[in-house]
Amino acid sequence: MDDTLDRLGQTIKTALGSSVSDYTVALGELTIMAKAADILKVATFLKTDAACQFICIIDVTAVDHLEREQRFDVVYHFLSPRLNQRIRVKVATDEETPVPSLISLFRGADWFERETYDLYGVLFTGHPDMRRILTDYGFEGHPLRKDFPLTGFVEVRYDDEQKRVMYEKVKLAQEFRSFDFLSPWEGTDYLLPGDEKAKAEKKTP
Repeated sequence: MDDTLDRLGQTIKTALGSSVSDYTVALGELTIMAKAADILKVATFLKTDAACQFICIIDVTAVDHLEREQRFDVVYHFLSPRLNQRIRVKVATDEETPVPSLISLFRGADWFERETYDLYGVLFTGHPDMRRILTDYGFEGHPLRKDFPLTGFVEVRYDDEQKRVMYEKVKLAQEFRSFDFLSPWEGTDYLLPGDEKAKAEKKTP
């Protein structure tokens, strides 16, 4: 399997030249590193070339590498039903440099790109409706960025008693941030109700 993916990666890199900087095969998956400005060219080749036929877009998301100058990896996943193969394509960008939209090639990229913009702030040029899709009206910031604060932002909810929309600051009560779940590896130092017998049996030699 890895040999097949390696040959496919080499074919793609040879055909696309400088548009693809590198590729890797790991854990049975092929990942292509491409230039952000050439993502439409790369995706067109992956969709139309006979050796690829990746006609389905599965997902578009991002990874925030806060320490890098180009802090975002925009990650695309494609599927070739005919060849029964998947491929991952990564492009790097920063907070201000937009990435060409794939919506003209894959109509299904519409909401994926909007979600990536909403949660990470990655911009896509050529998208006909580049607006938020998951966060509330008037939300500020992008919640999956690593520098996004946990508190202080405004959330919107409907109050059934007052029969109106309420705008409130997001607050995380301390008890919700102190987890004390039963660990399957360590367990707890206290007895759970109904567990007295099991604890007593463990202590007997």
